[in-house]
Amino acid sequence: MAQLKRDPIGIRWHGRGGQGAVTASKILAETGRFEDKYFLGLPDYGAERAGAAMRSFTTVSTKPIRALCEIAEPDAVVVLDSTLLDEVNVVAGLKEDGVLVINTTESPANIRSKLGYKGKIYAVDATSISIENLGKSIPNIPMLGALARAVEVVSKENLVKMIRESLSSKFKEAVVVGNVKAFEKAYETVQAG
Repeated sequence: MAQLKRDPIGIRWHGRGGQGAVTASKILAETGRFEDKYFLGLPDYGAERAGAAMRSFTTVSTKPIRALCEIAEPDAVVVLDSTLLDEVNVVAGLKEDGVLVINTTESPANIRSKLGYKGKIYAVDATSISIENLGKSIPNIPMLGALARAVEVVSKENLVKMIRESLSSKFKEAVVVGNVKAFEKAYETVQAG
C-alpha cells in the first residue's frame, strides 16, 4: 500500500458522465467526518451528457481546507474509464511520487509504458467487478475500493460505513450490498506496479 504522508491529500477523478465519479468523490470526502478530518468534494462538469468526459476533486485534511478550487497538482488520480487515456492527459500535474489508480484489464507495467508515468500505478478491472456484483457497469465504488487499497486517506471500515449510509437512502438493500461487495473485491484484487 502506498502511504502518502501529506496533509492535505488531493485526489483528482477522471470519468464519464454516469459512471459515478462525483458520487465516489463525495463518499470519500464525507468519510472524513468519521475521522475528525476536514473534507471537500468538488465536481467539475457543465451540461455534459452521459458518457462525456468529466472530472471531480476530493481533498481530505486534518486542518481546515482553504482552497475551494480544482486540484492542479494532485497526490492521486483515479481513472474510471481507460478510454479516457486517448482523450485526456490524466497524469497532467500528478506529483512524481503520487499514485495513479486506473480501471483497466491491462497491467500496471503496460499503463506505465503508455503514459510514461514514473510514480506508483494501481490497476483493477472495476468494470467486470461492477457487472459481477451489480449487473451493470458502474465502476465508481470498485474504484473507491482500489483507491482505499492504494492510499489510506481514510480507513477501509469507515469507507464501507459511508458507502452504506450514502447509498441506503437511494437504493434497495441488494444494491447497497452489491456495492459493498464490489468495493471489497476491488480492494482485494487491485494490482500494484
